[in-house]
Amino acid sequence: MLMAIDVGNTNITIGVFEGETLVGTFRLTTSIPRTSDEYGVSIGEILETNGISRKNVKDAIIASVVPAVMHSLVSGVIKYFDINPVIVEPGIKTGIKIVTENPKQIGADRIVDAAGAYELYGGPVLVLDYGTATTYDLVSADGAFMAGVTAPGIRISAKALWRDAAKLPEIEIKKPEHILARETISSMQAGLVYGQIGQTEYIVKHMIEESGYENVKVVATGGLGGMISQETNCIDIYDPNLTLQGMRFIYNKQGR
Repeated sequence: MLMAIDVGNTNITIGVFEGETLVGTFRLTTSIPRTSDEYGVSIGEILETNGISRKNVKDAIIASVVPAVMHSLVSGVIKYFDINPVIVEPGIKTGIKIVTENPKQIGADRIVDAAGAYELYGGPVLVLDYGTATTYDLVSADGAFMAGVTAPGIRISAKALWRDAAKLPEIEIKKPEHILARETISSMQAGLVYGQIGQTEYIVKHMIEESGYENVKVVATGGLGGMISQETNCIDIYDPNLTLQGMRFIYNKQGR
């Protein structure tokens, strides 16, 4: 079995593959400081509780946008799984050619998303990831990472509202029944959700127009991507496991 660990700003997502099959996904909170022992024990217990023996996990791959957790996390995997994991970092084989001005600035999460989308759906493809930030990344027909847009995610925008506006409450992020809101909570929900939909449609339209590419597939992923994809015709595919699949493809290219 292969364990794929995606370290995001909000959550650490763990996926376990048996061959090409994703047999389970699990999450830890990124913001909680942990020692290597805590990572090793926590991950092992989560797998065992869900019927996956740690002894069956033979290798691992980690993609992270949070450098501060990497030492403890990698040490925990080595100590408790007896695995030296593959790290998604500059120089690793990904199948994606990065042709932006500074390739080293492209985050590991965006690289694995691009790899997953290109392998699964071909190119040209525009990859949207609704995470802590909302990212839009364009991959050409021959697998080149051409350009990307970074915007605040819905949760960042929501936190800014209730943190910086004294009378606005913390709310659940969901689509309200009507955009013509008549009270504070649904008015905030309307602004956040419909604002994200409008942003998505505008950015997707203009990225495709400027690229000059035809027949661009638009693939979305990320926790809130499902909600957004249901509300706009500009997204062709919603794939909640795109990042983990991208990590599997990259692992397979390492020849281990």
